[in-house]
Amino acid sequence: MKQRLRSERTPTISAGICIFVLAFLLSIGAGWGQDATTETQAVEPAKEEIPAYPAGLDDPSIGPEELRLRLIPLTVEQLGSLAAAWQDQVRTATQVVVEKRLEIRASEGAKAKELLDELQVLLQERELIFKKFTAVISSLEAKGGDPEQVQTLRNYLLAITAQEKTNLTLKEFNKGFMRWLTSQEGGVGVGFRILVIVTALFILFLVARIVRAWARRVFNRMPSLSKLLSGFLAMTMYWLTIAFGLMIVLAALGVNITPLFALVGGASFIIAFAMQETLGNLAAGLMIMINRPFDEGDYVQIAGLGGTVRNVSIVSTTVTTPDNQVIVIPNSKVWGDVITNVTASDTRRVDLVFGISYGDSIEQAQRVLEEVVAHHPLVLKDPAPNIRVHELADSSVNLIVRPWTKTGDYWTVFWDLQRSVKEAFDSHGISIPFPQSDMHLHVVKSGKAEEPMVDSVLTEEHADRSRQEGSYASGDYGVDEPEEDGDGGGRGE
Repeated sequence: MKQRLRSERTPTISAGICIFVLAFLLSIGAGWGQDATTETQAVEPAKEEIPAYPAGLDDPSIGPEELRLRLIPLTVEQLGSLAAAWQDQVRTATQVVVEKRLEIRASEGAKAKELLDELQVLLQERELIFKKFTAVISSLEAKGGDPEQVQTLRNYLLAITAQEKTNLTLKEFNKGFMRWLTSQEGGVGVGFRILVIVTALFILFLVARIVRAWARRVFNRMPSLSKLLSGFLAMTMYWLTIAFGLMIVLAALGVNITPLFALVGGASFIIAFAMQETLGNLAAGLMIMINRPFDEGDYVQIAGLGGTVRNVSIVSTTVTTPDNQVIVIPNSKVWGDVITNVTASDTRRVDLVFGISYGDSIEQAQRVLEEVVAHHPLVLKDPAPNIRVHELADSSVNLIVRPWTKTGDYWTVFWDLQRSVKEAFDSHGISIPFPQSDMHLHVVKSGKAEEPMVDSVLTEEHADRSRQEGSYASGDYGVDEPEEDGDGGGRGE
């Protein structure tokens, strides 16, 4: 019996132990579950407490400059939430303005005037909110925000402004206009900017002229630079001074000049395509200034024209002919053609040809020519003149006379020697032959002349007159069509 009681007690104890262990495990599991729930509940409120953007950025009292600085580190998500908050600020401020306008329209007399003054204060406060809202939108756009969201926010702001203007009364318009005239952001600010720009332009042009004069003095001291290139560089300094000065003034006034560079870049492509010939003239003008084939004051022959160079711009060359005609030649034609600079050297050789008859003495003629050349005051001794027998022509023996003179005295020596040689030859009995034609009449054996090939028989007087009309004297280079036989032995070249 004792043995049976012991066996019955053993299962009872085992069951109790199992129940105890099970209860212990359940209590631990419940504790873990409660801790997990508590931790989750503690974490979730913490996530909700994290703001989408730093606190205070949606405060209407924050300054515009401070707001712009605090917008720099914000992400696109934070800026999107902040833009929505400032849109609500704009909506609230606009609602207050609308209520005030309705109150004004329902009032008259002094009350309406007092309310108008209050409205102007509200408009100024709302204008600051508009600026801050615009700053948030610009930052959102710059950091790659949703273009549709950015455009929607801007359209909201533009719609408010446009709809208010269309619903203004005359009193509200006059009051607003007077407020704009007297405000720092309105009439006073605009007038100040205009005054600054006008004053700056005056100072810029004055400074640019001083810079140009200084640059000309510096460049003129450089012997390697031509007058054309030094003038071009001085003018370039002039316009660069004005351009940089304007950019500095605009930047000081708060104008964003970055879009100007993009505008200039786009316009440059269009201008380059539309003005290809002009750009070709510009490139040719630069080549002329750099290579210096001629300078201002030089006598040149260009594109079949001869004249004195008066001016060379970046697109054209101005030449004055000896008869005082002013000719403007595109630089592309100047650089693309043969350029003859007549006055590039300090001295020039005068080339003359004089003819004597075959019956005259060559030694005497040469001696006379040497005396005439030696006595001319403008003929240079060094290099020595060259006088030689040049050609045995059909009607004359031609002698060349090649003295040297200063470039500026070329035509004086040329014309003086032509006259002096003619007078000297005449005084020494040296003839200057001229071409002439002889007519021969054939007579038949019967003693009768054949029928002439002309309309009437030429008498001796007619023959002499014919010879005179068909001849020309030495140096008469104005004849366009000389006779077939003879080369005009006395003509100067």
